[in-house]
Amino acid sequence: MKNNHLFSSLLLLMLGLLMSAGALAQDDKASRPSPPATASGKIGQANVTINYSSPAVKGRTIFGDRVPYGKVWRSGANEATTFEVDQAVTVEGKTLPAGKYSLFTIPGEDQWTVIFNKTSDQWGTQYKEDQDALRVTAKPRKAASMQERLEYQVQEPGFVLRWENLELPVSVKAKK
Repeated sequence: MKNNHLFSSLLLLMLGLLMSAGALAQDDKASRPSPPATASGKIGQANVTINYSSPAVKGRTIFGDRVPYGKVWRSGANEATTFEVDQAVTVEGKTLPAGKYSLFTIPGEDQWTVIFNKTSDQWGTQYKEDQDALRVTAKPRKAASMQERLEYQVQEPGFVLRWENLELPVSVKAKK
């Protein structure tokens, strides 16, 4: 009887360990199909960091199809892409205070709307327009080469979103 109780206890312990290991593995964001990525750099004296999940093209048509024109897009995958700056900057000539924002866009064939939303910690599809801190427009251009994974780069004179055959440069300047 005592051996049965010991065996049952060990079996329950093993099952518990296996289940918790499985739960921990699900939290490993690096193993997602759209893994996390970070772009950071200095623009003037301002430190800029963009955190995003990086989906792949996988042979699909992205802009105008997978990412439709005229609709709000989370500008990445999974959780909302975030844009963080440690001092006030101007984005496309408009002031954005220091802070952490979620970054959304509304793609268009000739012009995009770039949105900095005050709610930074959210799932990428939970966008609420009444939380916008700033909206600006930027012009996309054809990329020099195909970019399989979504990528952001932070460098003077701002940041660039690159994916598929498109680049979206966004002007950012440190306020003096």
